[in-house]
Amino acid sequence: EVQLLESGGGLVQAGGSLRLSCAASGFTFDDVPMGWFREAPGKEREGVALMRSNDGTTSEGGTFYPDSVKGRFTISIDNAKSTVYLQMTTLKPEDTAVYYCNAIPLRPWGQGTQVTVSS
Repeated sequence: EVQLLESGGGLVQAGGSLRLSCAASGFTFDDVPMGWFREAPGKEREGVALMRSNDGTTSEGGTFYPDSVKGRFTISIDNAKSTVYLQMTTLKPEDTAVYYCNAIPLRPWGQGTQVTVSS
């Protein structure tokens, strides 16, 4: 059974930082690209970080970020722990959302973790 368990969310002031974690199980973790997504109230779920090659590289060619988070969010992976992380810095109120991780192609979604950024 595929399981994705996100954690690390919370309430933070604008300009602050959070580190999200996602523990994955039920599939061969180190064979697939992994990504982080978010869903804000009234908006569609969107991707915010993608690691194309699950070899732990964070080089420019191995990751993708939309302009809205580029330079502030960093995705990383620990294959030994089957865990993917999202380091978020300089958070803005518009980053408020439920954050999810998933593999590519998508597996069943986990419950996500709420991130709330106050102004």
